[in-house]
Amino acid sequence: MDREALAEAMIPLIGRLYRENGVVTSVHGRSLINQSVVGILKAHRFARQIDEVELPLEDTLPLLEALKDLNPGPASIDIARMNARYKEFGQGREITDFLREELSDIAGLHGSDDRTSRDVVLYGFGRIGRLLARILIEHSGGGHGLRLRAIVVRKGSDQDLIKRASLLRRDSVHGPFEGTITVDEANNTILANGTLIQVIYSADPASVDYTGYGIDNAIVVDNTGRWRDEQGLSQHLKCPGVSRVLLTAPGKGDLKNIVHGINHDTISDDDTIVTAASCTTNAIVPVLKAINDKYQVVHGHVETVHSFTNDQNLIDNFHSGDRRGRSAALNMVLTETGAAKAVAKALPVLAGKLTGNAIRVPTPDVSMAILNLTLENGTSKDELNTYLREMSLHSELHKQIDFIDSPEVVSTDFVGSRRAGIVDGLATICSGNNSVVYVWYDNEFGYSCQVIRVLEEMAGAHPPAFPRV
Repeated sequence: MDREALAEAMIPLIGRLYRENGVVTSVHGRSLINQSVVGILKAHRFARQIDEVELPLEDTLPLLEALKDLNPGPASIDIARMNARYKEFGQGREITDFLREELSDIAGLHGSDDRTSRDVVLYGFGRIGRLLARILIEHSGGGHGLRLRAIVVRKGSDQDLIKRASLLRRDSVHGPFEGTITVDEANNTILANGTLIQVIYSADPASVDYTGYGIDNAIVVDNTGRWRDEQGLSQHLKCPGVSRVLLTAPGKGDLKNIVHGINHDTISDDDTIVTAASCTTNAIVPVLKAINDKYQVVHGHVETVHSFTNDQNLIDNFHSGDRRGRSAALNMVLTETGAAKAVAKALPVLAGKLTGNAIRVPTPDVSMAILNLTLENGTSKDELNTYLREMSLHSELHKQIDFIDSPEVVSTDFVGSRRAGIVDGLATICSGNNSVVYVWYDNEFGYSCQVIRVLEEMAGAHPPAFPRV
């Protein structure tokens, strides 16, 4: 009961920091925004998987109170990591004094958010499009940064708007939408938690005048996968009100394939079209970079065990691709993946060193990549796991790599993970210079979080994160 009372006291602080200051609080990457008392307790208990002890609410409540007193500007603050830093470097100081020094860049900057707001249009509203919408709506509390303004779809029926809103409201994998949704059929809009989304019907990416809807200088996120080269995607740039395009699939030709955390710093203002690579590429590249930096990968094979997708048939029917015509719900389907080759676009040092294959399996979400690697510098299971765990906590890749060593986890435990990939430490195998690393990944939500990070980079809308790495 005492712990519940502490959690109840935290809720208004978390809410006010988010709405009034634009501060997003989390526990090891698990957002505390809009969490219930039980959700906050679970987030604090989760910390024991990282720090080996449960995060005490007696520590975090004073931290949040002191944070509010600082009247900070927008930021992303991990209170678990900040608490650990205070215990290590606080040197007996008051928590407010410590935070004022740690957060000197944002202390007292309430109301002075200098981030530019950027209009976002989702072209296509399938699995990834709807998850991107959920995340964008979730991040819209301060009114700055990315602003979801419209979705563009082909009209499927007279009830199209109602059905689109229903699919946003209910999701068989990720659960119900956290909030309220109102549909205005007269104006073709969806109001979701105060975010007004214009629904535009068009089958031609080059024919929409977005300025007619008050949209300007927008980034169009193409979720259809129909066009993957510069020629096809540049059709969006012909529309008034559009300035840049982001593809949620691997791009072809010379388009930059961006994996956030790895090569996002290569995005320049001249890049009008950028791609966010694939879910598998995003899952494996951060782990491969971490391993290569210390142990040097000589060569390796990537085998992905991937949940089925809408591209496959529910029951046996004709399909232009090999084997994909067979029932996705009844079969393991051996198919190809371009992820191994795509790694080189984000991490050129591994060019020509990897092969890859894929098996589609009868699960709706969460996949696994098995990295079978030959290393120049041999290692042990304990050493490699300790290193990857440290990378997930204290490196610049902590938003991409997660680590777990529970003997009971299965695929559904990773639904909703915001990391690109999660290393399963108990499954790691090391023998001399050969190592096998198993990486779970939510190929829908985890990938969507990576897309949002790239989108924020393109828009210059990412708030500073604390504590600094």
